Amino acid sequence: MELCITSVSSKGQVVIPGNIRAKLGLAAGARLVVMTDGEHVLMKPVAPPRMEEFATLVKESQKAAKAAGLTKADLQAAIVEVRRAHRH
Repeated sequence: MELCITSVSSKGQVVIPGNIRAKLGLAAGARLVVMTDGEHVLMKPVAPPRMEEFATLVKESQKAAKAAGLTKADLQAAIVEVRRAHRH
């Protein structure tokens, strides 16, 4: 485990030291998920799934939707409802 000290800017920005960025392969624009248990902060790189993984996920989702009897109209209605709920 590597230990480095950094600081938080007035805008809440944190600089990840170069040696840690290099070790994790983080470049400008890298996405991180930030979590806390109220005492500790954990930042974990988030990588998009590979296309093969995504294709598998889509196929499994289609099978599950078909088995549940869902239609494209059902899916579109669900998307509209979720978007409406997030506006409020």
